[in-house]
Amino acid sequence: MSATFRSLRIPNYRIWAGGALVSNVGTWMQRVAQDWLVLQVLTAGSGVAVGITTGLQFLPMLLLGPYAGLVADRLDKRRLLMWTQGLSGLWGLVLGLLVVTDSAQLWHVYALATLLGLTTAFDAPARQTFVAALVPPDHLGNAVGLNSASFNGARLVGPGVAGLLIAAFGTGPVFLINAVSFAGTVVALAFLRVDQLHPMPVAKRGRGQVREGLRYVRGRPDITVILVVIGTVGALGMNYQLTTGLVATQVFGKGATEYGILGSILAIGSLSGALLAARRERPRLRLVFGAAGLFGVASLVAASMPTYTSFAISLIPVGLCSLTMMTAANTYVQSTTDPSMRGRVMALYMMIFMGTTPIGSPVIGLVGDVFGARWTIYVGGISAVLVVLGAVLWVLRRDDLRIRYSWRQQPHLQVLDADEREAAREALDAAGGRATTRTAA
Repeated sequence: MSATFRSLRIPNYRIWAGGALVSNVGTWMQRVAQDWLVLQVLTAGSGVAVGITTGLQFLPMLLLGPYAGLVADRLDKRRLLMWTQGLSGLWGLVLGLLVVTDSAQLWHVYALATLLGLTTAFDAPARQTFVAALVPPDHLGNAVGLNSASFNGARLVGPGVAGLLIAAFGTGPVFLINAVSFAGTVVALAFLRVDQLHPMPVAKRGRGQVREGLRYVRGRPDITVILVVIGTVGALGMNYQLTTGLVATQVFGKGATEYGILGSILAIGSLSGALLAARRERPRLRLVFGAAGLFGVASLVAASMPTYTSFAISLIPVGLCSLTMMTAANTYVQSTTDPSMRGRVMALYMMIFMGTTPIGSPVIGLVGDVFGARWTIYVGGISAVLVVLGAVLWVLRRDDLRIRYSWRQQPHLQVLDADEREAAREALDAAGGRATTRTAA
């Protein structure tokens, strides 16, 4: 088995990955069906309504993130995940029954999106950190990358299947299939070999533990700057279901099948990025910045494409860059955080990344309604480029770093601190002295 898939040698991780893949397919199917239900069935193509739905789904993460992380640090993550995954399936079942009985109204979608968001707020930090119990520490980066590959591999299948089912039967059956898919994760959790799980520190009950997590992050400027970058990109640049839905319907005049295909094509790049990330032992901060900046550029290119086909193809590098950024940031934060604080830190990470969506989605939806669908992507691309430039300048100034590029040297791009610059200067002076000596001789 290649280094890319080395975590699959571990029985518990194989069981978890199999169940998660089934659930992920259902999740992507529901995302497409939910947005289509709001955009084309319950409203007259309202981007704002889709943005509000997405916002309600992620608002609990913004409000409850630190407390949910503390819960993940205190409780048995396996049992917690069985509850959260089961409840997520229940909300999908209710929405599916409402749709197939022609009883669904917009407020029903809003309410169930909120309930799903509440469940996800507690599910996300537990799920993100549970991988550390499945694999040894030296496999953590690989396992995180494979988790992302599973999520985006499902994205190749889910949206396309959802589009076909919506075109043939409507959105109701899609929600019902998603409800059943959550059983995959619950069954996998039940069949894990508990005696082979790696022990994880459990936070003892006490006062001020949420504030303790916030102080920990505040004392880690490297994590803080990552949160600023992913928060900006997550809020304004990664509202794919909204932006591609608006572009597909309003710019190119396409239907549900073509809309679902866009999600699958985007996942081609995302899956490639996840598999590349799985090969890295431990990503560096510069990879997070570089991927975020390239994501912004790729988004601007995609938004400018003249045809549906060229737009679809241009989404591949968008997916590649976004997934590289997310996986690198996730792995960096998890692998450099004290294990006893990991749940709280990852909850804050997820709160910033996913919880800023309630702020960004309605704004992006309004941009689409006022300025046109293409600008929903332009705004995200411009924001990503600007935040990366700001982050790079801040890091360079804080650490007194300098960037040096040379086509003739390897590596071409170097980031040097004061000591490294002095050493390079001395080496250059010494090389110049030797050259002068040879010339004189």
